[in-house]
Amino acid sequence: QVQLVESGGGLVQAGGSLRLSCAASGRTSLPYAMGWFRQAPGKEREFVAAISWSGGTSYYSDSVKGRFTISRDNAESTVYLQMNGLKPEDTAVYYCAAHKSLFFAGRADYWGQGTQVTVSE
Repeated sequence: QVQLVESGGGLVQAGGSLRLSCAASGRTSLPYAMGWFRQAPGKEREFVAAISWSGGTSYYSDSVKGRFTISRDNAESTVYLQMNGLKPEDTAVYYCAAHKSLFFAGRADYWGQGTQVTVSE
């Protein structure tokens, strides 16, 4: 089992930045890829970014590419999402996820409880 706890969400003005963190505990020695997803009110959950176990490969949704950066520190069992140039349409609950495959395809082996990000005009 792997437990994931997100933090770092909050309220920010458009154009601002936030850094989300996701702390993993439990069987963190297993080579899981990590990802971030988000769900806005009334919308389906959507993929944001993912990173391989080694950190050498990452990919992003087109909507955040160039603005968000995913990274991980395996020694600290933590994955980060640096969000710059935030837009009101980035408002959502952000979820951390762990998966055996780098290609989540909307699924994950483990999910965090989510952290709210709200971007005002």
